[in-house]
Amino acid sequence: MKAAVFHKVGDVSVDRVGDPRVEHEEDIIVKVTSTAICGSDLHIYDGFFPQFKDQVLGHEFMGVVEETGRAVHRVKKGDRVVVPFPVACGHCFFCNHQLPTHCENSNPEHYGPQGDLLKGKGGGLYGYTDLYGGYAGGQAEYVRVPFANFGPRVVPEGVTDEQVLFLTDIFPTGWTAIDWAEVKGGETVVIFGSGPVGLMAQKAAWLRGAGRVIAIDRQAYRLQRAAKVNAVETLDAHDDDLIEKIYEMTDGRGADVCVDAVGMEASRSVRDKIKAVLNVEKGTSKVMENCFEAVRRGGRVSVIGVYGSPYDNFPVHRLFDKAIRVQFGQAPVQKYIDQLFDLTLEGKVVLNDIISHRLPLSEAAHGYEIFKKKEDDCVKVVLTP
Repeated sequence: MKAAVFHKVGDVSVDRVGDPRVEHEEDIIVKVTSTAICGSDLHIYDGFFPQFKDQVLGHEFMGVVEETGRAVHRVKKGDRVVVPFPVACGHCFFCNHQLPTHCENSNPEHYGPQGDLLKGKGGGLYGYTDLYGGYAGGQAEYVRVPFANFGPRVVPEGVTDEQVLFLTDIFPTGWTAIDWAEVKGGETVVIFGSGPVGLMAQKAAWLRGAGRVIAIDRQAYRLQRAAKVNAVETLDAHDDDLIEKIYEMTDGRGADVCVDAVGMEASRSVRDKIKAVLNVEKGTSKVMENCFEAVRRGGRVSVIGVYGSPYDNFPVHRLFDKAIRVQFGQAPVQKYIDQLFDLTLEGKVVLNDIISHRLPLSEAAHGYEIFKKKEDDCVKVVLTP
């Protein structure tokens, strides 16, 4: 089959690789009909997460069940399914506590309680390095899906791929940020980053009753899309007075909720890059620190942008002085997907209005390049095998 394969930093190509096969009794094989390039894929592409051998990329995918293991009962051959990005068993301690990204059984070689840089990682993820299970991803013609009695959800007739594809990751991730922040209605929510996850967090904030949603980004075209599809106010991240403007917009207090939807790959100055090298840091924690500064005292910060290393001079003093509540992590997609499926099917949210590029799988390398370089007003790339 053909698949988008990571070879080394900055090198992705569409190659012929071996077809997946059923390896365990709860496996299914899915013929991929739609898949997408995620900002998290760039963490591998850019070398922020190490991967030393070839890997099929992609954790946002859906398709048709082609084959099932003998113990699979939740889905059957011919079903159209969307697949949550965490690989999770559904019955361990963490799965039973609705924390599928921490599954004890999906990453046997590298799993552990430590959460270190190179050991003691969380549960498995599709297409996301050997540290997270080494699973082949879904930017391919076919993919093996383990634990199929827990993850995949059947898509009803009459629903297009693009209506539900983003239930795999970015919409649940955006929703997670707002849920963690306990948005109940009337709050001012400031979202740093208007890439795909930031756009979904904006949608989630409105759905949860936010009184005001303010989007921040360095790219004008992303802010334009945010204003167009989500009816949010916008601020330019280049503005030297950004935090002061947020104070001005919130009666001098700061936002009730701030969301970091950027993570470690935020833009950096030369000084920041030198500091990162000297301190053995990956990227920068600048956006997270901006959230801590922009949120009001007693406010809430959700960090759904990915971070992969410790950071020197972390502003713990500000967290303490302002009594900020913070939650970090990857989205527990299986916890939310059924609720979000209903919202989508009921027409209460539109997800496909963030797509900027639709490409065949054969053009995956081009998709990575324009997404990475923010060329051609690229916001979200969907690939069709």
